[in-house]
Amino acid sequence: MEIHAQTIELDEQPVFLLRARTDDVPVLYLHGVPTSADDWLPFLREGGGVAVDLPGFGRSGKRGDLDFTAEGWARWLPRLLDALGIDRVRLCAHDWGAAGLLWAAREPHRVERAAVLNPAPLMAGVALPRALRALAVPLVGEVGVGLATPRVLRRVLRRGIADGAEPEARWFDDVGARFDQGSQRAVLRLARGATTQAREEAGRELRTLEIPALVAWGMRDPWLAPVVGSAWAALLPQSELVELPTAGHWPWLEEPALVARVLAFLRP
Repeated sequence: MEIHAQTIELDEQPVFLLRARTDDVPVLYLHGVPTSADDWLPFLREGGGVAVDLPGFGRSGKRGDLDFTAEGWARWLPRLLDALGIDRVRLCAHDWGAAGLLWAAREPHRVERAAVLNPAPLMAGVALPRALRALAVPLVGEVGVGLATPRVLRRVLRRGIADGAEPEARWFDDVGARFDQGSQRAVLRLARGATTQAREEAGRELRTLEIPALVAWGMRDPWLAPVVGSAWAALLPQSELVELPTAGHWPWLEEPALVARVLAFLRP
């Protein structure tokens, strides 16, 4: 399936999109940190839809006054869809892209169903990744993101992917090249916005999301423990949990069949 790149303007900032053939209710793909819409190329080729570079990452705007938090993204998404003329979606999110489910909980009439793949812990009671907690510490965080050169990022990201399953070298190169000062700032604000109070409030909202949901969890994720997947499955009222013993943080890389499984769930 042919994939087209598009850039629109929203809030006087560029928003980069990848689009493939869509129907009246497209799949909307939301990537995690620190990657981009390129994560979703296998899904776009097989099932079509719209993948976006979230503000602060990839090729989208990174202006310093934007809200680079889960809450900020949740408020931004409906305005993006309005700008695109899209009324309803099927949602597919990874890592911190799961912030999209906060929006879904507020406007459930616009989301038919959702799939989350190794989503970040947007609820209290489970620990944030150690690295993210460190980035929330003043000065420590600034030093940490400043040391994240392309070579360091490649080494860090490689930890989340099993041998023989990694994407093309260009994927690593592009992540490193796009992790500029704007993305570093976005990571810091995301880390510092993920307070216990914020996650408690998010959890209360997510419990109200009465739509069919699939939680797919790569059990070899080095940053997020399996208990996070179980917490998501317990939180979402109509959820199904699929555990993948050999998969890592990007579970569709080790388990390519997951792409078809997720798309079949989103388009029953």
